[in-house]
Amino acid sequence: MTDDPLTTALLTARVPRYTSYPPADRFGPEVGSAAKTRWLGEIRPGARIALYLHVPFCRRLCWFCACRSQGTQAEAPLERYLDTLADEIALTRAELPHDVEVASLHLGGGTPTILSADQLDRLGALLGEGFFFASGAEVSVEIDPCDFGPARRDALLRLGLSRASIGVQDFDPLVQRAIGRLQSAEETARAVDLIRAGGIGSLNVDLLYGLPHQTPARLLATLDTTLGFMPDRIALYGYAHVPWAAKRQKLIDATALPGPRERLLLADTARSRLMAAGYVPIGIDHFARPGDSMAVAAAQGALRRNFQGYTVDADLPLVGLGPSAISQLPQGFVQNAPATALWAQMVEQGQLPGARGIVVGPAARAMGRVIAALMCDGRADLPALTGDLAPDMIARAHAALDALPGAGRLDEDGVLELEDIRFARLVAHRIDSTADTGPGRYSQAC
Repeated sequence: MTDDPLTTALLTARVPRYTSYPPADRFGPEVGSAAKTRWLGEIRPGARIALYLHVPFCRRLCWFCACRSQGTQAEAPLERYLDTLADEIALTRAELPHDVEVASLHLGGGTPTILSADQLDRLGALLGEGFFFASGAEVSVEIDPCDFGPARRDALLRLGLSRASIGVQDFDPLVQRAIGRLQSAEETARAVDLIRAGGIGSLNVDLLYGLPHQTPARLLATLDTTLGFMPDRIALYGYAHVPWAAKRQKLIDATALPGPRERLLLADTARSRLMAAGYVPIGIDHFARPGDSMAVAAAQGALRRNFQGYTVDADLPLVGLGPSAISQLPQGFVQNAPATALWAQMVEQGQLPGARGIVVGPAARAMGRVIAALMCDGRADLPALTGDLAPDMIARAHAALDALPGAGRLDEDGVLELEDIRFARLVAHRIDSTADTGPGRYSQAC
């Protein structure tokens, strides 16, 4: 690959991940608890909604992770968390129309499986008492194989688990030591066997490229081990080294990280291996078996994107529960207080714990539709997505393609089509009307 402007941008640019628009770094304190209370009440009666529940605790704090989490070896913080969560569920349910249905639930973290089987049963009871789950509702949970056994598996089945997600990142011992996460292939295989034996219909595995000491050979070895588990989906994320935002990443030796060219080679190596194994590329960083619902949604143009990445959910209101959880509602976004103590304090005072957010007006909503289309489909029909705002959007698209020659083309009808979906973040950032172009703010583009 030669050093043309497009290649240079792919190797050097730092841009948002665009799991939402506007991105979360643009949220502010002017949108908080009062807005969340009002917006929940404005959800249409009888609507279907999605729930995201954040469990902020881990037994170990992996150095690579930029998620909101805190370490604990004690049980008392987990019990207090569930006590507060019960109150937050009650406060949330009081604002929602009485007949809304939950179409999907995702438990993320942190480490949801840090909760014991009894605590998971209590969580299931709290959710069941607070919400009506639609028939066939998808329940997905992020699972740490080091905190997983038959009792927890059975509790998750009672909760309705239908899709499990296992974090792996990399199996190479040198890489694992460099990121503070020791997890053997054997431990992971036992978790996979438990999941399969429980009849759980879908398995996702999370991997990272761009980690310290990672080489194509080491990454291929991890991929081959992972493929042996026959996951239905694989999420292959580029490691985002942002120690200014995630302080624990300062424990990682930055000199051991692959450079931009090596990082791109890792991404290409993994992509080729997964496609050779029969997986369909989905968006910028997911792969799925051809019959998987995500592959089907992508083929039908029905793929969606939210804070958990790609999803097959329709454009449902997303209600966040727990510290730092983000609600994505028709009027805008609201993030709960990130610190567990402040989240608990707000709930104890009888407030929904929204702490920061943003109102999404018509222009931002149109921009969001364009960026989501690029991230999901690699193409965007600008007039259809933006209406009266199409002339401005088309001008922005022309400017983006002029700056990134070879990234895509814009036809006479205003349809923007990318040459490769890997360029989606680059093009979106150029089109983005509120983008901060300052250095060092975001993760690498590739």
